[in-house]
Amino acid sequence: MLISLRPKSITSLPHLSAASPLKWVSTATTQNPEDHLRLFFKSRTNQTHIDYERQLVSLLKSCATLSALFQGQQLHSLVLKSGLDSNTFINNSLISMYAKCGSISGAESLFGSCSELDPVSCNIMVAGYVKSGDLDNARQVFDKMPVRGCVSYTTMIMGLSRNGFWREAVEVFRDMRNAGVMPNELTMGTVISTFSHLGGIWNCRMLHGLVVKLQLDGMVLVSTNLVKVYCACKSVWEARSLFDEMPERNIVSWNVMLNGYSKAGLVHLARELFERIDMKDVVSWGTMIDGYVQVECLSEALMMYRAMLRAGLGPNDVMLVDLISVCGRLEAIREGQQFHGRIVKEGFDCYDFIQATIINFYAGCGEMIAAHLQFENGIKEHVASWNALIAGYIRNQMIDQASLLFDEMPERDVFSWSSMISGYTQTERSELALELFRRMVSSGIQPNEITMVSVLSAIADLGTLKEGIWAHEYICENSIPLNDNLSAAIIDMYAKCGSINTALKVFYQIQHKTSSVSPWNAIICGLALHGHAAMSLEIFSDLQRRDIKLNSITFIGVLSACCHSGLVEAGERYFKSMKNVYHIQPNIKHYGCMVDLLGRAGRVEDAEKMIRSMPMKADVVIWGTLLAACTTHGNLEIGEMAEKNLKLLDPSHGASTVLMSNLLADAGKWEAASLERRIMQSLRLTRSPGHSDVV
Repeated sequence: MLISLRPKSITSLPHLSAASPLKWVSTATTQNPEDHLRLFFKSRTNQTHIDYERQLVSLLKSCATLSALFQGQQLHSLVLKSGLDSNTFINNSLISMYAKCGSISGAESLFGSCSELDPVSCNIMVAGYVKSGDLDNARQVFDKMPVRGCVSYTTMIMGLSRNGFWREAVEVFRDMRNAGVMPNELTMGTVISTFSHLGGIWNCRMLHGLVVKLQLDGMVLVSTNLVKVYCACKSVWEARSLFDEMPERNIVSWNVMLNGYSKAGLVHLARELFERIDMKDVVSWGTMIDGYVQVECLSEALMMYRAMLRAGLGPNDVMLVDLISVCGRLEAIREGQQFHGRIVKEGFDCYDFIQATIINFYAGCGEMIAAHLQFENGIKEHVASWNALIAGYIRNQMIDQASLLFDEMPERDVFSWSSMISGYTQTERSELALELFRRMVSSGIQPNEITMVSVLSAIADLGTLKEGIWAHEYICENSIPLNDNLSAAIIDMYAKCGSINTALKVFYQIQHKTSSVSPWNAIICGLALHGHAAMSLEIFSDLQRRDIKLNSITFIGVLSACCHSGLVEAGERYFKSMKNVYHIQPNIKHYGCMVDLLGRAGRVEDAEKMIRSMPMKADVVIWGTLLAACTTHGNLEIGEMAEKNLKLLDPSHGASTVLMSNLLADAGKWEAASLERRIMQSLRLTRSPGHSDVV
C-alpha cells in the first residue's frame, strides 16, 4: 500500500473511528492527512464511483490546506492509476494542491498538459504564481485567459498590490471596469488599500462614490479600508464621518480610526475614541501609547502602558521600542531603564533592532558608557548595533570615537557610511565628509537620499559650486529618490554656492510635489541671503495659502528678508503672527532678527525694549547687533549699556571695542575713544578678519 511509503518523520496519530465516508469527507480538512489516507484506503472498497471522486477532491483540498505535498503526491499516483486524470474537477484539484503546497513546477506540469484553457485552472495558476511572487508568469496566464471573471481580476490586483506595483494594480482594476466585470467586496477592499499608497483625496472620494454605487458601503472590510485611506490623505474629518455611518464595525475599524487620529497628532480625539472601544486589544493600546509618544507626552504614554498591564495585556516588541525611543529623546533615563528591564524579561533583547534601540536610548541620554556596555554585551554581527553606537558618539560630539569604531566595523551598510559622513558635516569637517563619500562610492555602496543630504550640506559649507553640480547630476543619474529633505538640500546648496537662479529653477520644478515645509524654507532663506527680499516674501505668501505646516526656520527666512529690505512694520506683523497664528514660540534667532530690523531702521530704543522682553538671556550676537545699530545712529547711552553687557559675556570681544571707540569719537568724546583704543592694544584684542571664497 502507498501508506507504507510515507516518510519516517511523519509520526502516527491515534486511530480515528471510521465514521461514514461522506461524513468524514465534510470534516477532513481539519485532520491529519495521514489519518485521512488511512481511512480513505480502508473505506474505499465498497464505495460508488461518485463517492470515490468526491473523496479524492476533498482529500486533495485537505492536503492543500495543510501543505501536505507528500500525501498529495500519493493521491496523484492514485488518480493516474484509477484513470481519473481526465476528470477536469479532479485535475483542477491536483493543480490547486501543488500550487498551494509550493510546488509550482508540479502545478505547471499539470496545467500545461490540459488540452484547452479552463477558467478555473487559469485562476488557480494565477493564484499560485502570485503566492510564489512570480508576477510575470501570473500576468502571462492572466492575459491569455479566454474568460476573466471577478476572481481572476481580484487575484491579479491583489498580487500586484501586495508586491508594491500599485499603479499596475489600478490599471488592471480599470480594465476590469471597462470589461463590465462587477467587483466584489474583496476587490474593492484591495483597490482602496492600493490607493492608500498613491495618495490623492479626490481618488479616495471617487472610490467612496463607486462603493456606494455598487452597494458595498455596508461591508466592514470596504468601509474600514476607506477610513484608512481618508486618514492617509490627512482628511480625518471625512474618515470620522464615514466611520460614524458604518452600520457594523469590528476591532480593526476602531483601530484604524484610532490610528488616524494618533498619526495626525489629535491625541485628545484619539483618547475620546479609545474610551468607547469595548474590547480593546493590544493594537488599540499600542496605537494610543504611540499617539502620546508622537507628541512626546511621556507621562500619558506611561499611564496608558500601566493601564494596559492592569487590563491583563502584555506589551509587544514594537510598543517597547516606541516607549524606550521616546525616553531617549526626552532624556528620561529612569523610565527608559525600566523598559530596558522589561525588554530583557520578555526576551526581546536578542533582536538586532531592539539592541540598536537600547543603544540609541542610552546615547540620547548622554550615557555613552552604558551605550558602549550594551554594545559589548550584544551580538557583534548586528550591523544595526554598530550603527547605533556610531550615531550615539556623533550625537554626543565624540566624532573621533565614532571614526575609530567605523574603521573597526567588519561590515558596513549605507547607514554606517551615511552616519559617519553626517558626523563630519555636523562638526564642520566638510572636506573629510566628501573624502569619505568618495570612498563609499568606490567601495560599491549605493548612497541613499540621507547620504546625499549630508554630502550637499558639506558642499554648501565649502561653497564649491562645481562639486555641487556634480552631486546634483549624480542624484539624477542614479535615480536617488527626491524627497523633500533632499530637494531642500539641493536648493540650499545652490543658494549658498552663489547660484540663486539655479536654486529657484529647482524649487519651481518640485514646489507642487512638496508635502513639507523644508524646500520652501530653503528657497525663502536663500533668496533673503541674496537680498531678493520681495521674491522671498512672495514665495512665503504662496506657502501660507497651502496646506503645509510652517516652522521656526520659515520665520527666520521671512524676518531676514524684512531686515534686508527695511520692511519694519511687515517684520513686526510676521513676528507677532508666529505666536498668535502659527503657535510657534520665537527663539533667540528670531529675536536677533527683530533687534537687527529695528536697529537698522533707527529704532534703537525699541530694539533695546525687545531685548528686555526676551524670555531668554541675550547672547553676544544680539548685544553686538544693538551696539552696531547704536554706532550707526549715534545713540551713546544705549551703546554704552550694550558694550557693558557684551564685555560681561566676552571680555576679549575685539569688535565691540572698535565699535565703542567709533561711537565715542562720533559723539566728540575723543579722550574716551582714545582710551578704548589703548585698552584694546594693551589686551592685544584682535578683530576676526573677514574672508571670501572664489568659486
